[in-house]
Amino acid sequence: MRPAFFPFPICAARSSFCVPLKAPFSLFLALRYLKPKRTFLSIITLISVLGVTLGITVLIVVISVMKGFELELQRKVLGFEPHIVVTNQEVLDDWRALTKKLAAEPGVIAAAPFVQGPVIAEHEGVVFTPFMRGIIPDEEQKIIDLKKLVKEPPGVVNLSGESVIIGRDLAASLGVGVGDQITIYAPGNIRSVIDELKKEDDKSTKTLAQLKGEIVMPADVTVTGIFESGRYDYDANILFVSLSLAQELYGLSVEDTVHGIELKTVDPYRAEALKEKLNRKLPPPISAQTWIDRNKDRFDAIRLERSVMFFILMFIIVVAAFGIMNTLITVTVQKTREIGIMKALGANPAQIVWVFLAQGMVVGFFGTLTGLGAGMLLVRYRNEFRDWLASTLHIQVFPADIYEFSQIPAEVVPRDVAIICLSAFAICSLAALIPAWFAARLDPVKALRYE
Repeated sequence: MRPAFFPFPICAARSSFCVPLKAPFSLFLALRYLKPKRTFLSIITLISVLGVTLGITVLIVVISVMKGFELELQRKVLGFEPHIVVTNQEVLDDWRALTKKLAAEPGVIAAAPFVQGPVIAEHEGVVFTPFMRGIIPDEEQKIIDLKKLVKEPPGVVNLSGESVIIGRDLAASLGVGVGDQITIYAPGNIRSVIDELKKEDDKSTKTLAQLKGEIVMPADVTVTGIFESGRYDYDANILFVSLSLAQELYGLSVEDTVHGIELKTVDPYRAEALKEKLNRKLPPPISAQTWIDRNKDRFDAIRLERSVMFFILMFIIVVAAFGIMNTLITVTVQKTREIGIMKALGANPAQIVWVFLAQGMVVGFFGTLTGLGAGMLLVRYRNEFRDWLASTLHIQVFPADIYEFSQIPAEVVPRDVAIICLSAFAICSLAALIPAWFAARLDPVKALRYE
């Protein structure tokens, strides 16, 4: 069996004695080839390391920011929406009995009725079409922390009489503040009135005066609070009114009819199991939906973007790996005579393979190490880096008015970082395998003959 270590002694410079080599033969030559004679580090080696570093840095930053965006969105949703919503295809009758039944289910903390749907909000000729949510404030407080959301006046939830609590962005769009009045137009029973007008039988068609008496009239409501959730979709499209006012505007029975029932669970991330249990008990067409179901498109889009970005950015590392391969092929051609000598002296193909494979592994190791450090540093100071780009280079990264967050969210997941680093190291090692294989198959007789 041939020795795993270099079989020849190394003579110390300007001395009369020789020191036996203790490093493995393949690693010793790999390090010698990476370091040229006149400089500390080869420029080609440095470029290869920087290519791997850049790829890993970008991957860690992008994947961490995407994960942070997903988690931050989940927190915003859970801070404003119920964990489970029980609805019918149209309306729920006798909601009080159903609410008590749902509140008694294991895993349910609280239950509250609601009426929700699109309306038209108008103030001094300015018109928007937000969603109205009719609630019982004391019951809704058990589902979401309304007092924490209301900023003007701070912590005051007042929906008595004909009043409304409006999102900050919607209030700015309408140009209203606390104490101002807006007019809310709701669908009510307009559909049934239109159907009556379309009837062709004059005998069965009611007079216009009779129909006017059946139309639900708009409500002039006073703004008693302005809330801010931190998410533009909510702050620009939601307004709260009392349950009775919402029922009146939608032409529902004030006593017995609502659009649905909200539930708060012990663990929102296990709401899916509770939903399945409720759907087995609830009579069709009544069904339950979780907060994940109601925001499924958005969450799926973020996960898809993370996966796509991972594979796209991984090509940066693949390009760096091609640079490593190109470097090693050049080294193989330049060192043909040396390879021939080593094989003539007894080096086996495995040792030759490891000479070049070790070069790729060394470049991959240091590139992965520096990329990991740079990536974690950039994630830590991501917001400061964004501010520097905006102030110095006037480049807007992650604008708050588009992405709905004032700061760049980020969450470093150890599993994702481990996959990125191990994948990069494996790609760099495999890139060195092809030139290593060709070097190992070189015929020593031909190599020495042509040299």
